[in-house]
Amino acid sequence: MYVAATATVAADGLSQWGVCRELPLAAAPRAKTTSFHRRNFLLAPVSRFFIKPSFSCFCAIAGDELFSVTSPTQSNVDYLGQSTKGDLNVKVDQLDSLVLGGRSALEGPIEEVARAEAGEAEDLLRQLDIPGPFSAWEGRAYDYCMDNLKNMGYPVDGLAFDPDLVIRGLVIDKEKGNLVKADRFGYIKRAMHGTTMLTTRVVSEMYGRELVDLRNENRWVFLNTLFCVSEAVAFMQMVDRFDEGAIPAEIAPLDYKGLYKAVGKALFRAHVEGQLKNEIMSKPELFVETDPELPLALLDQKEAGKKLLLITNSDYHYTDKMMQHSFNKFLPNDMGWRDLFDMVIVSARKPEFFQMSHPLYEVVTEEGLMRPCFKACTGGLYSGGSAQMVENSLNIHGDEILYVGDHIYTDVSQSKVHQRWRTALIVRELEEEYNALIHSGSHRATLIDLINQKEIVGDLFNQLRLALQRRTKGRPAQTLAATNMDDQELTESMQKLLIVMQRLDEKIAPMLEADGEHFNKRWGFLSRAGLWDKSHLMRQIEKYADIYTSRVSNFLHYTPFTYFHSQEQRSLMIHTLGAKHKLMGVLSKTRVKPEDPSSCIIN
Repeated sequence: MYVAATATVAADGLSQWGVCRELPLAAAPRAKTTSFHRRNFLLAPVSRFFIKPSFSCFCAIAGDELFSVTSPTQSNVDYLGQSTKGDLNVKVDQLDSLVLGGRSALEGPIEEVARAEAGEAEDLLRQLDIPGPFSAWEGRAYDYCMDNLKNMGYPVDGLAFDPDLVIRGLVIDKEKGNLVKADRFGYIKRAMHGTTMLTTRVVSEMYGRELVDLRNENRWVFLNTLFCVSEAVAFMQMVDRFDEGAIPAEIAPLDYKGLYKAVGKALFRAHVEGQLKNEIMSKPELFVETDPELPLALLDQKEAGKKLLLITNSDYHYTDKMMQHSFNKFLPNDMGWRDLFDMVIVSARKPEFFQMSHPLYEVVTEEGLMRPCFKACTGGLYSGGSAQMVENSLNIHGDEILYVGDHIYTDVSQSKVHQRWRTALIVRELEEEYNALIHSGSHRATLIDLINQKEIVGDLFNQLRLALQRRTKGRPAQTLAATNMDDQELTESMQKLLIVMQRLDEKIAPMLEADGEHFNKRWGFLSRAGLWDKSHLMRQIEKYADIYTSRVSNFLHYTPFTYFHSQEQRSLMIHTLGAKHKLMGVLSKTRVKPEDPSSCIIN
């Protein structure tokens, strides 16, 4: 599910946006087949059709070769990244001799032809008794980065920040100078070298035997936060300059890894030297989109007995400036942002904050002067420390705490892995994606309709092909009706069906490529990789976040006493569907229980 600011409450009082740990979808097998997996929202069975068997043959009836097979030397890569080697093709010069309508029966819009053929295919399958199958501050960070690169001698003239070049959840391949989008298993679905998108064939040839492994930090960099956008844009643009030979030899890195290191160094200088922070603090209204409902949502939680903490890696001066701008004018009764929080920790040094203990200091003046401290107390303002210190100071532990953050690794993953805190991930792009999904509804409906038609046509084709294969070997077909089909009817039916499938492929391929362009023309939807599968980003969210939403103020749509739990899962293993009625709540695997007077930690 996806979250918009206008989220509503379901009739049963449960959240329609609080998504908690969906069970993983059934893994799609890696095989030399074109396989579409259809899942509806009612746990419908996975169904597949295959049009690329791993064997090949010539089918000859009455001495005429009616089909040909794509040879290895003539093969290509189709729109799903699969090899066309072994594909069956119709001999075009045989079409006019077809008794079952010939070429004229296949003319006209493919949608109409496919719909008619799918209807006939269903009827024939029944007759044969064959069962059917089932962005402002990112821009300024970029500008400072490019200025630093220019000072280092890199050619940056003519380059400009392009926010549409990159989305969160992509992965940088430092070894090849590529930016890739992977599915939840790590298979790469789309890729870009420099600022040029690679074709499906090139992606298949380059990554057909490789998976994205985020544990290999020497090669892969996961863009898991919006902070990564400016760095990725700068890197991909510099890859173009590197390939063009425009970078002077005396500063040119030996490879793409060296180039990535140079870009990272330039961006790091912008942060360390305080260039970007100083500009943001001087004009916060240009960089910070305030949410008037955010302070009120937290106030509801506090007044309901929750203890609120603010834990941030930013220093006190920056934190105070941003919080004053974002909170104070929306709070009632002359409250200030400090009045909301039972404890504030700045310069926390996450993710180490969750992994080890650092010295704790108390911030004692508005100028940020500090003194050593050995124990944190309610109402205090501190620097450093550790997550364990927080638990000890408040006498709460593990899943009594709901930690809210916007960084999958620094916030959600580490607090979950090391402290077993409950986690809520803020994904700002969800609202844009939610709207994109709505606007693309008719496109996806048409695309799915075409795929379903091809599934029916493809199933009949494969059944007839199996019948023909058995006939050539002198064995009976699957059923008596299939065995009794005469040779001409069998082969001409196969020819027609194959042409319909090939025409459907021509229609489906560009539509599949365009799926998600309402969100991003290059990369498609944030949450998906291909039509059916989840993206690598969504797998990380699913793995580490108990709840995800677009903004903290969405909690205003629910009382502070709401019990959130996961909805019925849509991704069960197929063999469990028959026993669906026996699951008895097992699906409510992950629960967040904010009605207890525990803590809500906001990053």
